[in-house]
Amino acid sequence: MALSVPSTEAHEAPATTGFWALTLGSIGVVFGDIGTSPLYAFREAVGAAAHGQPVSRVIVLGVLSLILWSLFIVVTAKYVLLLLRADNNGEGGTLSLMALGQRALGRRSWPLLALGVVGASMFIGDSMITPAISVLSAVEGLKLAAPALEHYVVPLTVFILVVLFSVQSSGTARVATAFGPVMMVWFATLAVLGLVHISDDPSVLAAINPWYAVEFMLSHGTIGLVTLGAVFLAVTGGEALYADLGHFGRKPIQAGWFYFVLPALLINYFGQGALVLAHPVAIENSFYRMVPEMLLIPMVVLATAATVIASQAVITGAYSLVRQAVQLGLLPRFEVRYTSETHAGQIYLPRVNRLLLIGVLLLVLLFRTSSNLASAYGIAVSTTMVVDGIMGFVVIWKLWNWRAATAAALIVPFVVVDSTFFAANLLKLLEGAWVPLLFGFAMAVMIWTWRRGAAILVLKTRRIEVPLDDLIKSLEKRPPHIVKGTAVFLTSDPSFVPTALLHNLKHNKVLHEHNVILTIETAQTPRVDVAERVRMEKISDKFSTVRLRFGFMESPNVPKALVIARKLGWQFDIMSTSFFVSRRSLKPSPQSGMPQWQDHLFIALSRSANDATDYFQIPTGRVVEVGTQVII
Repeated sequence: MALSVPSTEAHEAPATTGFWALTLGSIGVVFGDIGTSPLYAFREAVGAAAHGQPVSRVIVLGVLSLILWSLFIVVTAKYVLLLLRADNNGEGGTLSLMALGQRALGRRSWPLLALGVVGASMFIGDSMITPAISVLSAVEGLKLAAPALEHYVVPLTVFILVVLFSVQSSGTARVATAFGPVMMVWFATLAVLGLVHISDDPSVLAAINPWYAVEFMLSHGTIGLVTLGAVFLAVTGGEALYADLGHFGRKPIQAGWFYFVLPALLINYFGQGALVLAHPVAIENSFYRMVPEMLLIPMVVLATAATVIASQAVITGAYSLVRQAVQLGLLPRFEVRYTSETHAGQIYLPRVNRLLLIGVLLLVLLFRTSSNLASAYGIAVSTTMVVDGIMGFVVIWKLWNWRAATAAALIVPFVVVDSTFFAANLLKLLEGAWVPLLFGFAMAVMIWTWRRGAAILVLKTRRIEVPLDDLIKSLEKRPPHIVKGTAVFLTSDPSFVPTALLHNLKHNKVLHEHNVILTIETAQTPRVDVAERVRMEKISDKFSTVRLRFGFMESPNVPKALVIARKLGWQFDIMSTSFFVSRRSLKPSPQSGMPQWQDHLFIALSRSANDATDYFQIPTGRVVEVGTQVII
């Protein structure tokens, strides 16, 4: 059987944008998290391996070999070479992979949905830890540059993070243009520092031999597994390569990794290893000990800039993921603000921004040092990587049409490696790993509650709803008073009469000349072609149904979509059209099918949802809201 590894990318890269410009952009956005790992990863891994004892050559070479081969296997082989090909119409990330797997199966799979929810929830946990540990580790360089400023590390970190989250509302387009050049300088600096210090002990290059990693794990027992949890810090951010696929395309990301990022990281880690072999006390802060004393302050500034960029990429990634979750019906509607008139992907979610800031500040104030925070890092990312591997198997098997045994032979080794890292990080549960698990669990409970509550709500309302065909026949026999104009009724199921239409007939006793039953659907693809956006059907003289389809990466804009409907023959003037929207007031019921606490949580989530008028970008002056009370 001939095996093929297709790429379903719909837009590898815009033709008008240069390949190297996209590569530079990917270096500025995609690699920020993994690119700032040298600040703390090697130091923490060697510290865990030494376990309070003097640092030996066996430890340094073993840890360094583990880091190098983790970068080769987890990041390079799994993400850069394999999963970047498993794109959903050009988009990547956990939820895109989930949607792709469900499309491959041809049905909605609850196990895949559960995996997607777990992966997405853990990504949110990671979105809180990355800014905290990255900025904190960079600012800690002040301890070496000016020991008297040690007490200002935490306050300065808090200040930087508050400023970072405060500027999100104004958009990041201008700042983003500088991301690429700044990160190029950062990676070049990493490489130069490494090259300078490899000469301290050139024998460090022997760590490229994987036997040092194997021997270390075999001879160190539980300490080896604890060390592996710290080694994982070097590959956190690898999942971002996949999540940012849609922004830059596969080939620019691959080029950025192989030509710039991977070489710089390897050289820097070799340099840190050689420095510690020659001067074991340097392990106190092996990164900043590589920097000449006169350049420490500029290096702290550059490292802080790099960590801010890494944090920015994670924050915007969280915005994008939450918007996808809303579109897929996993969360209530959150307010989305657009910070660019030309780039639809540049968005700002005020509520998500506030929650992230609160979480990040709590982490900084609770742990206070990057070493303490390192214990909390890793568990979220390793969970996401395990999830990506399992869902990747479904895509390779079903979508790429590989034999199940062949697909398993390819993906199982990656899942085993990721699961080993997950187990290693679990050992840090009481030291801080509980924090991202708590964040992830809270997020998963919200998603589960929203899905379950929404399903119960549909069942409750379905019992009192009237089939649309029956209503039309009834109105033809006994027509009410007809008024001029067009009325658009929003509903999730066009086969039943929208609640707003029933109330309009019951209380106002009128029917509009033209009535449109409007349904907005979310596709299992990131974007929907304009030709597939609108589907219209005339079902009587006075009634028509219109279906608008949007991808889960798109923001639903009803007025723009209705312009397409006009081209298809629906003659209307939006300024003389009334949009009727139902607003439900929910009350808890002892017979709801959910525990009382979940009833109250679902109602709270429902009340916090953004107004449908704003979310679908309907002109507020044309909207009529009809309130109904539902006991769930």
